Amino acid sequence: MGDVQISRVGDHVLLVKLNRPEKRNAINGAIAQGIGQAVRTAEEDPQIRAVVLSSSGDQSFCAGADLAEVAAGNHAALLTKEGGFAGIIEARRTKPWIVAVDAPAFGGGVEICLACDLLVASEIASFGLPEVKRGIIAGGGGVFRLPRRIPAAVAYEMLLLGDSISSKRAYELGLVNRLVAAGEAEAEALRMAVQIAECAPIAVQQSLRVARLAGDPDETELFAAMREAGKLVRESADAKEGTRAFLERRKPVWTGR
Repeated sequence: MGDVQISRVGDHVLLVKLNRPEKRNAINGAIAQGIGQAVRTAEEDPQIRAVVLSSSGDQSFCAGADLAEVAAGNHAALLTKEGGFAGIIEARRTKPWIVAVDAPAFGGGVEICLACDLLVASEIASFGLPEVKRGIIAGGGGVFRLPRRIPAAVAYEMLLLGDSISSKRAYELGLVNRLVAAGEAEAEALRMAVQIAECAPIAVQQSLRVARLAGDPDETELFAAMREAGKLVRESADAKEGTRAFLERRKPVWTGR
């Protein structure tokens, strides 16, 4: 079936599903390429008016980057030329994407959510950016997108402590658009996508374009600053120790270097 399943729902909705539940849907090269292909398909097909992104399994929506791949030196495989990390973080899109989260989302999984336009979560979902606990940073846009989506004080706490918040708390903060019962996130996201598809495509796309300009001005400089910070951190001894400790299931010993 592949690590990413892409299917059409009705005439105008594309459903993209992460399908690597045995690895908590962690991002590997195949998922990055699959999501990247979904972005291209949606943009190139004038009949597609909305996209829903969901995942398989109930253990994790997406655990972020596959650290085993990173430890093996395959970090570049988790990016695409057009979309950056996971094939979507920096992708130029005109069609609205709705993400359906029905399990905990961590690290890059949260950053994928932040790259989408609307978010549906179930009561068993949660959101966390634990990168600092691994000796790295939320380098898939999380360091600057999260403070734009929720109050800065809460965003800083999540970024600096690495703790998670529940889907109910995320809904109260405005990160989640709709909160549903367990197992209902994908269905609700598809209902929203169908409703969007019933609207005039050009009106939806232009509304989204201008709304993004208001809330998210040109992110070029922010991505550059994030990459510079990420490179500095990744090359540190602490980053290597954090990854090793995670894979070895032990507490890291930081040196500050």
